[in-house]
Amino acid sequence: MTVIGKHNPLVKEMRCLLDDGGYRREAGRFVLEGARLCADAAQSGLRFHAVLATARAMEQYPAQWALLERIGAAVYEMDEALADNLTDTKHPQGMFAVCGMPVMGTEWPRAAEGKRLLALEDVQDPANLGAIVRTAEALGLAGLVLMGEGCDPYNPKTLRASMGGMFRLPLYRADVPALRAAGYRVLACVPDGDAPVIAPQAGDAYIIGNEGGGVREETIAACDGRVTIPMQGRAESLNAAAAATIVMWESQRADFRRQMSDEDAAATRR
Repeated sequence: MTVIGKHNPLVKEMRCLLDDGGYRREAGRFVLEGARLCADAAQSGLRFHAVLATARAMEQYPAQWALLERIGAAVYEMDEALADNLTDTKHPQGMFAVCGMPVMGTEWPRAAEGKRLLALEDVQDPANLGAIVRTAEALGLAGLVLMGEGCDPYNPKTLRASMGGMFRLPLYRADVPALRAAGYRVLACVPDGDAPVIAPQAGDAYIIGNEGGGVREETIAACDGRVTIPMQGRAESLNAAAAATIVMWESQRADFRRQMSDEDAAATRR
């Protein structure tokens, strides 16, 4: 195993990958930090370029380290000072990996299959994006569509907030006409009490907009309609991640109820 220092070209590249979204996109690589996240990426089949860890991390996370050693990437040991220099977390675990970006999906599930999608337009907060990815995976959505000029899905904060969901949930780039052409009923989520309350159907695609400005007017005009989440009190809108969670839960609840009903019926027959 090679011991790596702060002047190594790989370390300099990692710094650029951590700090610069444009450089990440150009290089087609990103940096993961943390034993669990690195292990999740390995189990999800991501392509690894390099794995780095401190002696303490190798000892503290033996199962994860053994998994990472087996994937065939170059393996390096670093000291604690270098690990601390690469992280912006309060309690770093001392384990990193440089991975290749997965190719975004180009053919999403058809609406006729009863699938549901969530689209995010211009969502800027990496923590919001990561939380939405994590929830979308947990609630069984078919994928997440990224629209407009949103934040980089491979921002370190997004990756941490997604808890590995970024490696497993299909991500797509599309616009409203493309979604409608695939048979989806595309609905813009707006904080407007005059808009209809969300009433999900199979084959829906919902759009959550920018944290400050919401869904763009031209995007709303291209959609099949608008929907809203009823609110009380003086709140004018919800946090993007909170709104997305409610929309995704409502969109999946009918499926959950049907599944539970089928299970109850099966239990009664037994």
